[in-house]
Amino acid sequence: MRTLVVEDEKLSAQRLAKMVTLADPSITVEALAGSVREAVEWLSANRAPDFMLLDIQLGDGLSFDILEITGLKCPVIFTTAYNEYAVKAFRLNSVDYLLKPVDPDELAEALQRVKQKVAPSNPLPDTFELAKALRQMTRTYKERFLIRVADRIHILPVARVSAFVSMEGATFAASREGRLYDIDLTLEQLGQVLNPDRFFRISRKYIVAVDAVESVTVYSGSRLKLHIEGVKTDEVLVSRERVGEFREWMDR
Repeated sequence: MRTLVVEDEKLSAQRLAKMVTLADPSITVEALAGSVREAVEWLSANRAPDFMLLDIQLGDGLSFDILEITGLKCPVIFTTAYNEYAVKAFRLNSVDYLLKPVDPDELAEALQRVKQKVAPSNPLPDTFELAKALRQMTRTYKERFLIRVADRIHILPVARVSAFVSMEGATFAASREGRLYDIDLTLEQLGQVLNPDRFFRISRKYIVAVDAVESVTVYSGSRLKLHIEGVKTDEVLVSRERVGEFREWMDR
């Protein structure tokens, strides 16, 4: 079996890798990644591992971001210093987790459970759905997007996004500077990982950021037209069925 260890503290990563090989010599640690970016780049360039060991909190985001960006289907063991509320969420979602500092015996038990999960008769987990469920139950929301441009990955903070738009079968993040970035999530998926206090889906085509709404005008009866910072089109319209909710959301 092959695994990827993602941990932003180098010594901790090396220690965890050594513990894995001591607990089960049949497992090969293919690589150590210290950030969301490094993990995504490695997974993009290499054959998928049989399972991953992921630290929750990383320097450039949460390991949930790795699951959402790659969509990789494989078992995951989280290492975490989270409180009992988060641990309860992991248990309810049948996720393996190890509290820091990692105990060698608990690691060995988790590795045995992973072996059972990767058996051919067992279906692989949908890691995007897993990440979404854990975000909801641990009350965390996306703070950044990793944008792949050719062979480079750029970081787009959510705070720089004024709207998300669906067009021509793709989804784009519109920055406050007026640039469009192609992202791999649908508007439906974005609705599960964005903070609802900051973002609102106004129609089938748009999700907008509350602090990017520069003005609102009445358009064609009861409909509303928005002027959004960085969005150049004049047709950002709130659908009729969402006008009431949108007014309440803006007035919070």
